Amino acid sequence: MASLHFCHECNNLLYPKADPERRVMVYACRICEYDELGENKCVYRNDLQVVTQEQQGVTQDLENDPTLPHSNISCPKCNHTDAVYFQDQSKRKHTRMILFYVCTNCGHTFEDPDLKEERREG
Repeated sequence: MASLHFCHECNNLLYPKADPERRVMVYACRICEYDELGENKCVYRNDLQVVTQEQQGVTQDLENDPTLPHSNISCPKCNHTDAVYFQDQSKRKHTRMILFYVCTNCGHTFEDPDLKEERREG
């Protein structure tokens, strides 16, 4: 884990820097000539996150939420033609606009069937 280091001479922040003469990493002050050997050899760490598919999340009683918009889409479970819808709520940087529907009759959650057909073709 990276931590902040401060100069013992002028109390400014020390920055990681390679010292080619000694062939080590040091924390060096940008104001004065002070530097100290770095204990942690890790300067940069790239954490890869697993990209998951879109998920609808918690959908309890959404069909009764008066703030959600309605759509005339047929429910694949009961064929009722009224559903509320909402957008994918994942916290990724590049999120496609996936709409999830909740049937107002049976509470079944589903995606637009036309969208699933487009994914298979693309």
